[in-house]
Amino acid sequence: MVSRRSLVLGALAAPLAARAEAQEQWPARPVGVILPLQAGSASDAAARIVLEAMEGELGQRFVVENVLGAAGQIGAERAARARPDGYTLAALNNSILTILPVIRQGRVGFDTFADFIPIAGFATIPTYLGVHPSVPATNVQELIAWARSRGGEVNYASGGAGSPQHLATEMFMAMAGVRMTHVPYRGATQAAADLAAGHVQVMFIAHTLALPFLDGNKVRLIAFAGPRRSKAMPDIPTVAEQGVAGYDYSSWIALFAPKGTPEAVVSRARAAATKALATPGIEERLAKAGNEIWPLDADALAATMRADHARWVEVVRTADIKAD
Repeated sequence: MVSRRSLVLGALAAPLAARAEAQEQWPARPVGVILPLQAGSASDAAARIVLEAMEGELGQRFVVENVLGAAGQIGAERAARARPDGYTLAALNNSILTILPVIRQGRVGFDTFADFIPIAGFATIPTYLGVHPSVPATNVQELIAWARSRGGEVNYASGGAGSPQHLATEMFMAMAGVRMTHVPYRGATQAAADLAAGHVQVMFIAHTLALPFLDGNKVRLIAFAGPRRSKAMPDIPTVAEQGVAGYDYSSWIALFAPKGTPEAVVSRARAAATKALATPGIEERLAKAGNEIWPLDADALAATMRADHARWVEVVRTADIKAD
C-alpha cells in the first residue's frame, strides 16, 4: 500500500521534475516575443533580424507580436506579467525602459530593474543633431552661438513631450548652456517632415528618418549624438567631440525575459544571442535596416540601463518635463 507521505512527496516532486524537464528542452515550441514598437521601424527590424539568427541556433521560431499603445507601456506591462517559462520574451528599447518610467513618475505597471532579466543588447539606432539648411551652422559650436544670439527664438522639434527627441535636446541645452523653444509633435515622423520643410530649425533625428531628406539637402546633419562616431556616417563628429563634453544620447533595442524565468532558459537564450550577433553578414543586415550592431552582454546591458535611468532622472528634474 502506498503511504500518504509517499503521495505527498510525489505530488511535490512532479512539478519540480516537469520544470527541470522544461528547462532542459527549451525551446520545445515557438517562443513569443512582445515588441511594444511599430512594425517596420528600425528597432522592429533589428529585433527581427537578430531573432531570426537565434532561430538557427535554437531550432525554434520566434513569433514577434507588436503590442502598441501608451508609448510602449501596454506592451511592457504585458511582458512583465507574462508566465516566466521562457516562452514569452520581450524586445524593449531604452525609451520604454529608462525614459517612460521617469517621465510618468512611476505610474507604469512595471519595474524596469525588478521585472525584467537582461538577455542581450541587439542594436543601436543612430541619432544625429540635424538642422534645416537655412540655419547658418555647420557644426555644434556655430549652432550654439547662433541660438544664443537669437535669445531662445530657435524652435526645435520632437515627437512629443517626454519623447526621446525632447529629452535628448533638453540634455543638450543643459550641457551646452543654450536655450531653444520646444515644438512637440504627435510622433517623430511628423516632426522630421516639418524640420525638412523649415517650420522648425533643429531636431535630434534618427538616421532612418533623416535619410529621405538628405539627398535633396532638406536636412543638414551636423553631429552624431552617441559616444563614438557612427559607422554609417563616420565623417560626422559627435556632439561631445565638438565641445559638449560627455554628451551621449544613444537609442538601443535589447532582449529581456520576465522575472522568474529559469536560469537555464536565460543562459541558453544569452548564448544563442551571442552566437547570432556573431553570424557572418548580420552586421551588414542591421546596417541596411538603419541600425548598428550592439552585442552587449547581460551585465553590460544592466549597467547601461542604470546609467541611462540616472541620466534621465536628472534631465527630467532639471527641465521639469511633464508627460503628455
